[in-house]
Amino acid sequence: MTRKMDKVPLAELCETITSGGTPSRKELNYWIGGTIPWIKTGELSDWKVNKIGERITPLGLEKSSAKIFDPGTILMAMYGDGRTITTLGIVDEPSATNQACCAFVPDPLKCVGRYLFYALKFHRHELLKLVVAGAQRNLSTGIIRRFPINVRPLSEQQRIAAILSAYDDLIENNRRRIALLEEAARQLYKEWFVRFRFPGHEHVKIIDGVPEGWSNARVADLGLVVTGKTPSKRVEENFGSDIPFIKTPDMHGQTLIVSSEEWLSERGANSQLNKTLPTGSVLVSCIGTIGVVAMTTTPAQTNQQINAVIPRHARWQFFAYFILEAIRPQLEAMGGGVTMANVNKSKFEGVPIIIASNDLITGFDDRVRPMFDLIETLSRQNMCLAKARDLLLPKLMSGAITV
Repeated sequence: MTRKMDKVPLAELCETITSGGTPSRKELNYWIGGTIPWIKTGELSDWKVNKIGERITPLGLEKSSAKIFDPGTILMAMYGDGRTITTLGIVDEPSATNQACCAFVPDPLKCVGRYLFYALKFHRHELLKLVVAGAQRNLSTGIIRRFPINVRPLSEQQRIAAILSAYDDLIENNRRRIALLEEAARQLYKEWFVRFRFPGHEHVKIIDGVPEGWSNARVADLGLVVTGKTPSKRVEENFGSDIPFIKTPDMHGQTLIVSSEEWLSERGANSQLNKTLPTGSVLVSCIGTIGVVAMTTTPAQTNQQINAVIPRHARWQFFAYFILEAIRPQLEAMGGGVTMANVNKSKFEGVPIIIASNDLITGFDDRVRPMFDLIETLSRQNMCLAKARDLLLPKLMSGAITV
């Protein structure tokens, strides 16, 4: 039986609910040599914020509406599209934010920080109904302060937060392991194929700037390049649970594509004469966010924003992954567009690359495949952990399960 609980406006549970600010970009001394982490909404990922791209100087902080928030402060994106707005974060080190982040400093006598985090996540669908549409969809701090959430005694808040955060802590630990494994493979790629310090390099001549036996080539020489399509959304039968349908947002933050938000039915997969990509295809986003790279771990299809490379040889998969990741700056440079950056298939296929000897590429595969097998295992573990957490969240927050 679900417990009846009081709903209290967020303003009554927090010492402060405010937003940040952006120092003037024209003043270089607000940015150059910055030491203060400066968080943007794109860096929120529904857990601790630990990937922060920019830092500001103390002078930039002083001369703007930016503020320092202590670890444990809860952040929520107030602007953006449906994927960004209401995304949450937890400050992990003293940091400032831009004005698109709403910062919640919980009152410790009334609210446990992580309980507030999960309560906001639980109420996300209600917050989205309050979004004001316009040139940019947004929530105001005024609307947020008045928004009521379920409140429990502090001891229950602590127990609920402990149960749910145990899942997120395990997921974060796996993410760190994944990042370390991928970076180890990336450094080996650079050592062999960028610095040319591969096994036996001492006995190989450099001819025209590349080791003997290597060749100047194009992306098309890696394998078959395929551009996806989107089946008609108006035909409900096009969508089902047979084939994962991958879009660029599914690739963000993932090394291996092991899940997608949409699935196609067999009819949908065949309706646009799309080619179903085999396991081990390398995906590159070529419209919008240019150059995001990922791999398929199951047969899948993609939309038209992605060019996929089906490697010429199965053991070229990881070499292709890292070489396509390395050409991102070139793709970004050619990604001009009137309304959205894009690199069409012919441009993509024509990007120059260097292909090593087949023996060296397969030797690289021998070294890194066990790393990526473990990455896939950890990724699948995270899927299971997230699913279990998401099943528990509404039951704990609504009182359907008591603690």
